Amino acid sequence: MKAKTKSKWSVFRVVNGLIFIILALIIIVPMWKILVDSFDLKTAYGMKLWPEKFGLDGYKSVFSNPTLYQPLLISFLTTISGTALALVISTMGAYVLIQWNMPGRTFFANFLLFTMIFNGGMIPTYLVLRSLHLTNTIWVVILFPALNVYNLVLLRNFFEGIPASLFESATLDGCSPMQTFLRIVLPMSKAALASIGLFYAVAYWNDYTHYKLYITNSDLYNFQMKLRSVIMGSDMPQTAGDATENTVKNAAIIVVIIPFMVLYPFLQQYFVKGVNIGAVKE
Repeated sequence: MKAKTKSKWSVFRVVNGLIFIILALIIIVPMWKILVDSFDLKTAYGMKLWPEKFGLDGYKSVFSNPTLYQPLLISFLTTISGTALALVISTMGAYVLIQWNMPGRTFFANFLLFTMIFNGGMIPTYLVLRSLHLTNTIWVVILFPALNVYNLVLLRNFFEGIPASLFESATLDGCSPMQTFLRIVLPMSKAALASIGLFYAVAYWNDYTHYKLYITNSDLYNFQMKLRSVIMGSDMPQTAGDATENTVKNAAIIVVIIPFMVLYPFLQQYFVKGVNIGAVKE
């Protein structure tokens, strides 16, 4: 019986390993092709392991051309400022919802949950934003996605998992609710803040829909909007040096991917705790 069980587990591990290897290749091979083509100054389509004519002119075209680096700066600006604002709103909102003695706490919690199921729709939302004079401004892509109820609920669940004795001790020591929030809650929530912050940052960085719906001024487009135009060939910028159009397209794709590839290893240590936000309570 033990031999059969051991053999069974060995087969499972082999099959499981093969599946993950195949999945890894499905992800790695296209990325490697894009990376190689971003350095290849020779116009040649097809799969290559190494560039036939190595050069950095594709990246020079991205960072030296105003039509490309201006949208890139807008992407960085909106991602950094939007993520910071979203974390402030979400953490403070979640902290308010764990105040059990607050009048109307249940009403506000249910009201927020209601918005996760029902919303006004695309046209009413556009009309509201236009009446607030937010359309065709950079503020609409910063303020509008700044509150994600799902992320707020995750943070609330995590805050509820903090031992109540810590809140009682802070109150006995004379801490105000804001001091408790800053000195107790936030330092103990690094894993949750890192995970939720990454969710917001990826959403801001990859945002395309809000720009498409609410902004018509091309000077306010982010890099994702510009990248689509470049890939589709409708707005191809001037190339620098010996770079070809294909080289510039692939270099632009790598520029979009690389920030979070660099950021991920620094946040990886928090992911195990982050995915279990609110799962363990006292």
